[in-house]
Amino acid sequence: MMKNLSILVIFLMLAVITAGCGEQNIESVYGTESSSVRNDSNSAASIIDSDADSSATSETSVGTDTRDIFSNRDFEVGYEESESALIKLNGDTASCSSDAVEISGSTITITDEGTYIVSGTLDDGMIIIDTDKSDKVQLVLDTVTIHSETCAPIYILQADKVFITMASGSTNTLSNGGTFTAIDENAIDAVIFSKEDLTLNGSGTLRITSPAGHGIVSKDSLRITSGSYDINCASHALSGKDEVCIANADFTMVSGKDGIHADNEDDASLGYVYIQSGTFSIDAEGDGISASSWLQIEDGSFDITAGGGSVNAASASSDSWGNFKGGGRHGGGQMNGFTGNSSGTSAAETDSTDSTSMKGIKASDSLTINGGTFAIDSADDSLHSNASLAVNGGTFEIASGDDAFHADDTLTVTAGTINITESYEGLEGLHVVISGGDIALVASDDGLNAAGGTDSSGSGGRDGMFGGPGSSSSSNGTILISGGTIAITAYGDGIDANGTLEITGGYITVCGPTQGDTATLDYDVSGTISGGTFIGTGASGMAQTFSSSKQGVISINAGTQSAGTQIQLSDSEGNTVITYVPALDFSVVILSSPAIISGETYTVTVGSSSNTFTAS
Repeated sequence: MMKNLSILVIFLMLAVITAGCGEQNIESVYGTESSSVRNDSNSAASIIDSDADSSATSETSVGTDTRDIFSNRDFEVGYEESESALIKLNGDTASCSSDAVEISGSTITITDEGTYIVSGTLDDGMIIIDTDKSDKVQLVLDTVTIHSETCAPIYILQADKVFITMASGSTNTLSNGGTFTAIDENAIDAVIFSKEDLTLNGSGTLRITSPAGHGIVSKDSLRITSGSYDINCASHALSGKDEVCIANADFTMVSGKDGIHADNEDDASLGYVYIQSGTFSIDAEGDGISASSWLQIEDGSFDITAGGGSVNAASASSDSWGNFKGGGRHGGGQMNGFTGNSSGTSAAETDSTDSTSMKGIKASDSLTINGGTFAIDSADDSLHSNASLAVNGGTFEIASGDDAFHADDTLTVTAGTINITESYEGLEGLHVVISGGDIALVASDDGLNAAGGTDSSGSGGRDGMFGGPGSSSSSNGTILISGGTIAITAYGDGIDANGTLEITGGYITVCGPTQGDTATLDYDVSGTISGGTFIGTGASGMAQTFSSSKQGVISINAGTQSAGTQIQLSDSEGNTVITYVPALDFSVVILSSPAIISGETYTVTVGSSSNTFTAS
């Protein structure tokens, strides 16, 4: 009976609005029951890296278990000079008194475990570490300059593990001349190239120039726990096959491919990136940070430009109007000066198979952000996961040529401050779950998008103003909002659920346009609200309101209103319940709040027009 009453009220409201086209008609809908909505989230696998000399140095409560990522020795930067071998570089040769150091012209080979302190300049040469497989070697760089015209200045051929330490206060420079010529069966293609586990640390500075290859490569694990690094390279700045793990270090990277890259084609559980802390300035022609497995960030400061930034995003395949940049996913025809993109994809997505990936932070498995400060300007998605993406804290300033936050499966936001100044779609996932945080976004298409199955929302099937669920698309996508503050400015749909939408809490504002095949709310199956405050404005042509609710919902056809027109809801005593000033022109207003109580009298004022009603 309650459900039938809700349908009847919506139907009557439609009849009044249709008859009074062009007038300012105001109707209220008081909700009935809220429907349940699927809320899936993938639990991260527990992956622990155990080094032979490891002990727990990092523990997190959200995301992948990383308690044994680092060993104690990864953080040790000390050494006893009296117990170390001293290697003095001198132009085209070197000198050392240790029997474990072989010198042949400008090639220095270390053959036994221990600590080796290197100083001086090598004009065209290299240091090779080739010891027993069980040996650990510490290489201390103390004001070193090594250039190799045709190979790697430092080549780790065999050891158990190598530690490269920058001596306190030292500045060290390693460079390649622009070509890499094979000296054995290994494809050496980096200024520091390691076949074994490699850790870099220290309180000095390392500068790397690699005009024909990578900066630092480990074909095993790469860990960096302190030091300052300035890397300019043609390919990846940092690359690890099994892992790249970073803490307490400072980086400036300019790379022709990815800034930080981990990739293991043989084991899907490896190829991960873990960042505990640090400062990162990354200008990458490819991805800023990329992992073929999971990626987790605890803290740090990140300034990332990927693919030249959002200004280099591929042009949309349709003409634009106003500030709308792209055709959108809705497809089909021309309406009110708006030309749709019948392909149903953004230009960045269309071109992705034929071009370099240019995402800010990307993971093939789960991507977890627990904290940090992020300024990301990317030609493609700014944060992207082929599985699930979780934001549990942090501060974000985002400009994206495609989606700002994208997950193929579940996108979760529990906390953090997110400011998206430019995007194709703001937050997109098959399931979008928001329980906290402060989010402000601008999107040239949808603000929040649950995309799954056939992403054809807006392509038809709704019966005009405040129509019910569309019949032309079907999907299992979900959007669940239970908390947080969300301010959406979207030139497509404000909230687009290719499936179900459920709001149980939070404070949500949606500001949409009056042109095009767009709607403030767009859902295929159901749209329910049982808590929180919702304020939405936008176009009237394909408008939907909530399908059911457990609190007051007011849906208004306000005619044609200009940007800056105030909307106000007041109770019978004149107290303001809701006030909002849209930044775009609008025709539709949707208001919902727990403060709208059945049986009470309210006045809605839009600009100079007002109406008083009793919530029922």
